[in-house]
Amino acid sequence: MELHLLTVAIVFAAIFVVELPDKTFIATLVLATRFRPLFVWIGVSLAFLVQTAVAVTVGGLLAQLPKQPVEIFAAVMFVIGGVILLRGAGNADEEERETEEEFAHKGPPSALGLRVILVSFTVLFLAEWGDLSQLLTASMVLRFHQPVSVFLGASLALVAVSGLGALLGRALLTRVRLSTIRRVGGGLCLVLALLSVLQILGVLGA
Repeated sequence: MELHLLTVAIVFAAIFVVELPDKTFIATLVLATRFRPLFVWIGVSLAFLVQTAVAVTVGGLLAQLPKQPVEIFAAVMFVIGGVILLRGAGNADEEERETEEEFAHKGPPSALGLRVILVSFTVLFLAEWGDLSQLLTASMVLRFHQPVSVFLGASLALVAVSGLGALLGRALLTRVRLSTIRRVGGGLCLVLALLSVLQILGVLGA
């Protein structure tokens, strides 16, 4: 299957800014304060890879349906994603505190090595189902019809976000507010929605 670097870059940018203000970023940060960050990052990244594969598979199956309804569905999903992020921006900082409390006691504090990886994998795997980034990943497959490129772009974005959460999360949050990141992500989703609508109307090529 052909790899399209532009699609990889677009998907990476979109999923990165959508996932960065998500609760899974905070969960990774909290886990990394309790356990060795490297093992947390490995566990979280593995969970993300599995869920991205599922999202891409679902998107690929939906892409087999008639073209125009699928394109309309993808545009609607981008609009919903943008609205959710923009409406939730004002509450982002309060949600950050609630998420820290929620994940502060996940897993036994004495866990080491493979057990940390398993705990991190399980916590994020269960927390991420139906997450906005997963829905948008499936929508990206419908938008671009390039599942391999979408999988690579989304996976790299999620692995990068989990790495930031595990290694630099606390320092990053002292410099950039989650509400600001969420607004950027919402705006990007709406741009993708607009591009999808223009494609449906024939203004842009497929």
